Amino acid sequence: MHFDRRKFLRASGSFAAVTATGSTLSHAATGMPFLITRPADVLLPKSDRQRVVICGGGWGGLNAAKQLRLLAPQLEVVLLERNPVFFSCPMSNKWLIDVVDTNFLTHDYLRVSEKHGYRFIQTEILAIERDRRKVVTAAGELAYDYLILSPGIRYNYEAWFDNDRRLAEATRARFPAAYVPNAEHFMLKRAIQEFKGGDLVMTLPPPPQRCPPSPYERACLIAWLFKTRKIKGRVIILDHKDGVRPIGLGFRTAFEELYKDIITYVPNAHVKSVDPFNKRIKTAAGDFSFEHAILMAPHQAGDLAWKADVIGRTPDGKPNGWADVDPLFLHVRDDKNVFVIGDAVGVVAPTFRFYPKSGHVANRLARIVAYYIAERAAGRDPKYKLPDNLCYMWVNGDPQEAINVGFEYSLDERGQIEQVQLDDNERRGELVPEDFAWAKTMYEDMFA
Repeated sequence: MHFDRRKFLRASGSFAAVTATGSTLSHAATGMPFLITRPADVLLPKSDRQRVVICGGGWGGLNAAKQLRLLAPQLEVVLLERNPVFFSCPMSNKWLIDVVDTNFLTHDYLRVSEKHGYRFIQTEILAIERDRRKVVTAAGELAYDYLILSPGIRYNYEAWFDNDRRLAEATRARFPAAYVPNAEHFMLKRAIQEFKGGDLVMTLPPPPQRCPPSPYERACLIAWLFKTRKIKGRVIILDHKDGVRPIGLGFRTAFEELYKDIITYVPNAHVKSVDPFNKRIKTAAGDFSFEHAILMAPHQAGDLAWKADVIGRTPDGKPNGWADVDPLFLHVRDDKNVFVIGDAVGVVAPTFRFYPKSGHVANRLARIVAYYIAERAAGRDPKYKLPDNLCYMWVNGDPQEAINVGFEYSLDERGQIEQVQLDDNERRGELVPEDFAWAKTMYEDMFA
């Protein structure tokens, strides 16, 4: 099955279009060309309309921008993103084995922003100054009334290498995890497609992590590729956890019945050291050498959350790595005008602790926060809303078969969020078109 979503669209010219109309600095006085700006420049002059600035254009940020235009058209909405083109991590495992093409995963930021009436600015965010209600970018400063942070994740290489940047950079460059779009995905795809044989090691970080079932899906699809092409290789999964989850039975059955001689699953494989130069890794479950590897360090909230100083603290005062938010209303605990959505959200309940860090949840939290801001901008107190989650995971490429997992949320009598997890462990072909229908719905939320 091959899907071609639409032609690849470049977003070049977006910066010039925005800054030409929005910059207030006289560059003639500075001697600089007018398209070269400084962080101190005013990127967009403040109008009499309340402004929502969204930092990060992933599944959460994009949907928040669209939903705000639908729910509160009186607000000015600005989306800041450093990448020129959207690339989807969800569905990318299928792309690695050529079930879908690049066009299926990519979308043009500028075109969709013009369609829905918000501003898109491609720029690097340098600082977030909440005390001044300003975002400092490479293209200038931007004031806000409401701020939505959609930072995604970062890899905590410090947990492996302390402050050794040489080891961290070598690991990222040679053996990318490919859970942050988009250059890493292209590097991994080339490595998989050119793989000649040997051991391919995958490290799975401790929870919480981005899309916990996705590495198992990736392992299955890579194993299927090896099997199909008769490549003499093994996929060795080094899992920090003591067992496969979620959808543990479904994945373990696939490992045993479909890839018995290809996938080796190793639980309790806490990483002790990584040597990217000699291709060796030491874990609590043993030491391994590899021909290639997908080395996924522990996850944290993305850089923007750290720049905004919204990271929570452990009881002993150390950063816990995730945004400290009100569990129901998703604003930063000490700032009701700053919201966090998507993977960066920290603890929301004492039992299950974190929402699944998935594209589906990011989509739902974006809708919820857009509603909260729209209600507050209209002078009303919003009612709390809770997300849901649904993930389809392929375990076979021919015949195409998938399993899935769903999550439902409610509020208990104590006012705490409860989670119900629903694993569907039976692999079957009918879930494959459901997977594409799910993706279509999500894409329509952002782009249609």
